[in-house]
Amino acid sequence: MKRGRQQSASAIAQQLCTATGRQVSRFTVARRLHKGGLFARRPERCLPLKVGHRRHCLQWCREHKSWTTDEWIRVLFTDKSRFSTRSDSQRVLIWREGDTRFYPSNIKERHRNGGPEVIVWGGIMLNGRTELQVFDRGSVTGDRYCEEVLLPLVRLFRGAIGPDLIFMDDNARTPRTLTVEELLESGDITRMDWPAYSPDLNPIEHVWDTLGRRIAARLHPPEITQQLKQMLIEEWALLPQEILHQLVLSMRRRIPDSFSEIPENSEPLHNKLTEEEKKSLTFSNYKIY
Repeated sequence: MKRGRQQSASAIAQQLCTATGRQVSRFTVARRLHKGGLFARRPERCLPLKVGHRRHCLQWCREHKSWTTDEWIRVLFTDKSRFSTRSDSQRVLIWREGDTRFYPSNIKERHRNGGPEVIVWGGIMLNGRTELQVFDRGSVTGDRYCEEVLLPLVRLFRGAIGPDLIFMDDNARTPRTLTVEELLESGDITRMDWPAYSPDLNPIEHVWDTLGRRIAARLHPPEITQQLKQMLIEEWALLPQEILHQLVLSMRRRIPDSFSEIPENSEPLHNKLTEEEKKSLTFSNYKIY
């Protein structure tokens, strides 16, 4: 089913009836689709990428797909994330009887808006992690990034590990200011060239999801920002190192040897890419469309 993926089983049944003159129920359509391996699921959400982003990501994957485990274990994977006192209720599952969906004991209330937020920064490696930096109020400028992250945390790792350390951060504006660049250069810290808008390639994204689930599963979830900060710090410290170990080792699987199938709705991209790029721009793990 290459086209019309958003059509309902009822709509497909109606089209078949119009085309063939035979009545087909939506249940028959659904059974046939299931038999063919197709099931109704919510579409994955992803960041809107420009052609330049896709090309950079493809180039990065080509350059790093042959990296060995010994090379990946040198990388300090870092990132920022936001957490809210009003947690995502979809992170928590409950056991309930049938027809009790709307019982008070089976409902987790949630405001439309996310509520007060906390911004955190952290880094993981094969055999270690940084402290979790919780930013107080205000935006994270280049100066704050230097004073609260690079100087006390990243430079500490550089001193402990030595020149083999490779520092990975996202390609956002804050980590790319002149002040940040000068500090990294003066500290002899090697920075990895990371493609912008590529969260699926960064293993620490799974850590943020795990932290969110742990906070949401607490018997008494945070009600104020200060409680959320303390819980995040506690859960970060309690994360088993084996989880971080496996996430770092997963990097070789995150960059497949081959990529396939350009979606039909990417005609503008087709007009700008070479034939080789057209065959290679859909990653199995990294949803760029």
